[in-house]
Amino acid sequence: MLTQHSLEHLHTLRLEGMACAFKEQLAQPAISFEERFALLIDREILLRDNKRLERLLKAARIKGGAAWSGHRSPRWPVGSGLASTRTA
Repeated sequence: MLTQHSLEHLHTLRLEGMACAFKEQLAQPAISFEERFALLIDREILLRDNKRLERLLKAARIKGGAAWSGHRSPRWPVGSGLASTRTA
């Protein structure tokens, strides 16, 4: 009864990561309160970070597997003759 009440409150507070981790931890009663609480907090932080990254990627309109490769293109056009004199 208290467990269901706690889960409802976590959902009301929009602590979805903590609610999910709490459900998983109910099957592991052998861990201490401090370990259990630390795992709940870690899960909530991870969930929020993932949501933030998904939102930023969606806002950046990155499609599929597109990613920054770290490759920089030359500043000068290849046919201008200046590309060969450029120092790295």
